[in-house]
Amino acid sequence: MIPSYKYLLVLILFSLTMSCNSQENKKEPVSVDRQPVVAGSFYPDKPEELQSLLKSLFAQAEKVKTHDPVLAILAPHAGYVYSGKVAASAYNQIDPNKEYENIFILASSHRTIFKGASIYNIGDYITPLGKVKVNRNLATELIEKNDVFVFNPDAHSTEHSLEVQLPFLQYIMKKDFQIIPIVTGSQNLSDCQKIAKALLPYFNEKNLFIVSTDFSHYPTYSDAVKVDKKTCDAILTNSVDKVIDAINESGYANIENLATCLCGWPAVLSLLCITESMPDIQVLAVDYQNSGDQIGDKNRVVGYNAIIFTKKKTQNMSEITFELSKKEKEKLLGIARNTIETYLSTGKTPEINKKDLTPVMQENCGAFVTLHEKGELRGCIGRFSASEPLYSVIQQMAIASATEDHRFEAVTLNEMKEIDVEISVLTPMRKINSIDEIEMGKHGIYIKKGFSSGTFLPQVATETGWTKEEFLGYCSRNKAGLGWDGWKDAEIFIYEALVFGEKDF
Repeated sequence: MIPSYKYLLVLILFSLTMSCNSQENKKEPVSVDRQPVVAGSFYPDKPEELQSLLKSLFAQAEKVKTHDPVLAILAPHAGYVYSGKVAASAYNQIDPNKEYENIFILASSHRTIFKGASIYNIGDYITPLGKVKVNRNLATELIEKNDVFVFNPDAHSTEHSLEVQLPFLQYIMKKDFQIIPIVTGSQNLSDCQKIAKALLPYFNEKNLFIVSTDFSHYPTYSDAVKVDKKTCDAILTNSVDKVIDAINESGYANIENLATCLCGWPAVLSLLCITESMPDIQVLAVDYQNSGDQIGDKNRVVGYNAIIFTKKKTQNMSEITFELSKKEKEKLLGIARNTIETYLSTGKTPEINKKDLTPVMQENCGAFVTLHEKGELRGCIGRFSASEPLYSVIQQMAIASATEDHRFEAVTLNEMKEIDVEISVLTPMRKINSIDEIEMGKHGIYIKKGFSSGTFLPQVATETGWTKEEFLGYCSRNKAGLGWDGWKDAEIFIYEALVFGEKDF
């Protein structure tokens, strides 16, 4: 194994030589493989020991019940003795027999800060289990076509967060695979959005995305459990803003010894910038531990989560039989109103006794909460993702509709006497090929193109009396920002909604 300082020197000299000779030498560039630098410390450097340890970790790993294709996983990157079981749980969700075109690995730099992200494109990655092939052609193409990508030797030379993922892939994958190794160096959302835009065309079932991140660093065991749950719950909402809010809240909470709650947040946000506008993405928590669970020291721990992003299979709308009784509707409306009033008066979300909830109220389901004041719209925010129980989604959307709808000032507690609450429980979305499939008043629409998207609930068509073309045009222009005719070359999804409000009772 080449020592890291010598390896870095080799990369720098190689880069300079290639730069000087690029005009004179048209031959295929010499490959410089990236040698392992944390084998023997983060994980065993002997192949037999590493294979044995991985076998043990996968034997302990969790397996969630989902038949939906896994498009991305979040896995920790600490030493295997600390986080290996949780990492194995993340990898245990992917199909080992699938032949991926590329596996994109997004890790964050721990030792150097630089603009954008670095893609290793001059060779392959080496581990004690052998060579991991890098798709150098695609890696180079991404660098050449996107200003946000560079090749920075410092980003890869001693970085562990990407390297430690590779033995898990080598152990579990039964088919040959190639990777795109990406290390983020930026500490700003703008570059995360640029990374997402460049990688968006590859986020599909042909490829796999792996995001490398640990969670809380160095609080006590009990504080870590609370902070890590808050951060994980935010990721499960598939919302960039929610994750940023969770990071900031933990940062401002003055938690003793908390250095960070998500060390790989640039990589995580880069993924969420891709997925948050995709209505068929479901985010699921798989496993959680912190270092205190493994080594016993609970005074200073690091947290680890395994999370997966799946693509929900399309359901036939005629097969959907989701129903709520009158009592269940009244209970959910009461939860929404009480949540808003409690939050406006105390700043806290009230706890819900699950014993008072029926099974259907605890089903994972998307929903919108709409507020009207004297017949006029006063706020409306919702979520399509079905990754959380219905009652919880209603609580979160009730607060958001009252305080986060940027079209209006935040609702005041005094106003609540004049406000009617309405809930729209959403069925799964279905992509359509023709607007003839849209039934006005029955179907809501979701228009998406690139990172732009917008939706109208089914009742909007009834309330406005618009034609189908107006329904599409206003949604495309006013909600998605695509212009009046933007829907014509965009993806269109339809869904139904079970709508009920306080005025109904």
